[in-house]
Amino acid sequence: MTTKQSVEPLPWLLFSAGGVMAAMFLPVLVFLFGFAFPLGWISAPTYDDVHGVLRSPLTILVLFVVLMLSLFHAAHRFRYTLYDGLQIKHLNVPVAVFCYGGAIVGTVAAAVLLVQVR
Repeated sequence: MTTKQSVEPLPWLLFSAGGVMAAMFLPVLVFLFGFAFPLGWISAPTYDDVHGVLRSPLTILVLFVVLMLSLFHAAHRFRYTLYDGLQIKHLNVPVAVFCYGGAIVGTVAAAVLLVQVR
């Protein structure tokens, strides 16, 4: 007896990891760049300081992973929101291609931008 293996755990893994990354890193970035720096609570870093941090391959890798996983998290959440909210499960393939294709395009764009910054 053979069992058919599904790829369904992969999107759920990316969803879970993206949720963790988004929950850990994005609130800190929103706080710093949305409140603390503009309101003067913390002195804002200079362009040279930020550019110096972005030259590190480790920083580029961390930013890439956070962006990639956050995009796949959003794609998976949007896919199942469409399925459950609009009841369009019959459009499984086009919706999945649209959602995950968008996440892949966003990931490639993030990689290109991060490489250009460096």
